[in-house]
Amino acid sequence: MLTFIGLGLYDKTDITVKGLEAVRKSDIVYAEFYTSHLSGTTVGELEKFYGKKIIVLAREDVEQAPTWLSQAKDKDVVFLTGGDAMVATTHIDLRLRAKDMGIDTAIIHAPSNSSAVSGLSGLQNYRFGKSTTIPFPYERKNKVILSEAPYDVIKLNKNNNLHTLVFLDIIEPAKRFIDIGTGISILLELEDKRGEGLLVNALGVGIARAGSTSPIVHADYLAELKKYEFGAPLHILIIPARLHFIEAEALVKLCGAPSEIMN
Repeated sequence: MLTFIGLGLYDKTDITVKGLEAVRKSDIVYAEFYTSHLSGTTVGELEKFYGKKIIVLAREDVEQAPTWLSQAKDKDVVFLTGGDAMVATTHIDLRLRAKDMGIDTAIIHAPSNSSAVSGLSGLQNYRFGKSTTIPFPYERKNKVILSEAPYDVIKLNKNNNLHTLVFLDIIEPAKRFIDIGTGISILLELEDKRGEGLLVNALGVGIARAGSTSPIVHADYLAELKKYEFGAPLHILIIPARLHFIEAEALVKLCGAPSEIMN
């Protein structure tokens, strides 16, 4: 049996009671933290709280040749992820591989940024379109390359009057994170390159440490928002579409947005 268990948003206590019971009853515990990361805890703290040894898998262990899957044929194996258990496409792929191997699977869900951002920002959940990720720039022939995919997704959503949830890249185990200011700078650099005016005078909403006792949520025009100090990770960014009047009020009163957006 292979059980996918979401760990929630921030620390060791975000796991559901059902998930915690499943971990403690399992034979083997695996985890990956490259699609999401619990910034309010460590693997050691998780092991102490769960009473189980956790084997942390690298990206290649999950995506390329996951030989460990065969252990779930005759053992009770759990696979832990930050956030919800099935948000990342790679987890769905794992479940399909298990199915092809004749392994039964189950899912135990937990809170994720996909739902938390609506409550923290006041933006309506049903108005979010396709999400995207800003990856780290990379070098090719001594030239820095920026992926234009995030810009394209924001453009698509804006054309359909939908908000965009923008994830910011994580590199494990190096613990490198793109922060909100850097993410916005990348988007504005893409704007300069494309020259389409998509992000001229655009609003953004930055959220840091969702799920903690002191999350930071702030909204402003992108040029100003990139200067705001959000503190420690994890960070996430929203690029809103045209605002419903209740959404505008929420951004002003709950997120410190300029009051002029309510006019």
